[in-house]
Amino acid sequence: MVVGDVSTGTEVLVIGGGPGGYVAAIRAAQHGLDVTLCERDAYGGACLNRGCIPSKALITATDVAHEAGSAEHMGVHADPAIDFEGMQSWKSGVVGQLTGGVEKLCKANGVNLVEGTATFVDEHTARIAHGGEGRGSESIEFEHAIIATGSRPIEIPGFSFGDDPVWSSKEALAAETVPDRLVVVGGGYIGMELATVYAKLGSEVTVLEMLDEILLPYGEDVTRVVERRAADLGIEIRTGEGATGWSNAADGGILIETEPPADNDGEDVDADDSGSDDAGDQATDDAGSSYHADRVLVAVGRGPVSDTLDLENLGLETDDRGFIETDDRARTDLDHVFAVGDVAGDPMLAHAASREGIVAAETIAGEPAALDHQAVPAAVFTDPEIATVGLTPSEAEAEGFDPAVGEMPFNASGRALTTGHTDGFVRIVADEETGFVLGGQIVGPEASELIAEVTLAVEMGATVEDVAATIHTHPTLAEAVMEAAENVRDQAIHTLNR
Repeated sequence: MVVGDVSTGTEVLVIGGGPGGYVAAIRAAQHGLDVTLCERDAYGGACLNRGCIPSKALITATDVAHEAGSAEHMGVHADPAIDFEGMQSWKSGVVGQLTGGVEKLCKANGVNLVEGTATFVDEHTARIAHGGEGRGSESIEFEHAIIATGSRPIEIPGFSFGDDPVWSSKEALAAETVPDRLVVVGGGYIGMELATVYAKLGSEVTVLEMLDEILLPYGEDVTRVVERRAADLGIEIRTGEGATGWSNAADGGILIETEPPADNDGEDVDADDSGSDDAGDQATDDAGSSYHADRVLVAVGRGPVSDTLDLENLGLETDDRGFIETDDRARTDLDHVFAVGDVAGDPMLAHAASREGIVAAETIAGEPAALDHQAVPAAVFTDPEIATVGLTPSEAEAEGFDPAVGEMPFNASGRALTTGHTDGFVRIVADEETGFVLGGQIVGPEASELIAEVTLAVEMGATVEDVAATIHTHPTLAEAVMEAAENVRDQAIHTLNR
């Protein structure tokens, strides 16, 4: 202990107050354990403050404006004016309400809250450095620790987040003005969500993806629907191009340089072969391409925040990417230390972090608990949305199942037609022999909500007959899930059977 430290003790020390950490802390306290939660920044973590919640708030607000301004086919004629400062203020109010709620919930459940940066001193001691001059530090002795320090945006060579024109998702969500031209580096879920937001705000958006397709894990037939909609919004997607750096342009903006795509033989090909007839404000030469912009958003993924903890003092090692490896109870190589959420690796999803936090807390409390990552849904809040759970048809076949697949297109859904959003489909994957639901893929309106029913089916071991025999309210989008289940059995009424 450092001279001058205050020393306290706790049964469970939780480091990080995001959706993994605060949920773990509350659940552990509900089991009667003495719990201390240490957070160095803001309760709610990146999800509530700089990710899930602010991004969905802006997505909703821009959707409202875009819907109002493009509903002539419904007989609605409007030209909405966007007050971006007001939009950001509303978003901040939503974030503030939720983060304040997290703090109140923790206190109401008896969790001790400590603000500061935690580092490990030894296997059962952590030091908390309080922010601000003269605020000192304290040492906390613990019986069990739950590491929930989350992740941060990955920085790539040539693009420092310290440079004014270079945004991470944090800066993109807190921007004061809308750039006329925005280049997004990375065609994953963060890049595509924010590309959609800024396109609807009026920016000229170009997405640069180093791989051959965007949203790679979700499959070409799913992402094709999103790509078509992105094109309608004026978003230009350039695949097979890796951004290498930026420089100031003569017009006062910036110039983003890329490496040219390569063919299968490793030879450079003309960047204009990427599938776009109009490259926009772009220059191409044998060395690559360049794109004019006012801001560049780098969204190539997130990496774990594990380098701030002095894990070597704990006797714990990370893998070569900095993630802390855990078992199905969120336990690390040390029996008394657990890791949950992004710092523990895939699936790097807020709801998975919360479940991992609950499992860790209940394991510490002596309750039977374990993780089942088979039934963890994922969603992308693009336009239209994407949501998946469980196995795809190819994954099911690879695991030895004989997959039976059913689909329902939204253009055959009465409710979808009444909303004007008919792109996409619901797909159910089942085992041919038993009928058990193995997974589902949805691209279309409200996919993030509709996937809950499929997730429940996977979790409880329901069959397609169970889903199909459940009476769904009419007219709703959820009927598309029922029809897809019926389609598995060749008994769909409102779409052609296989």
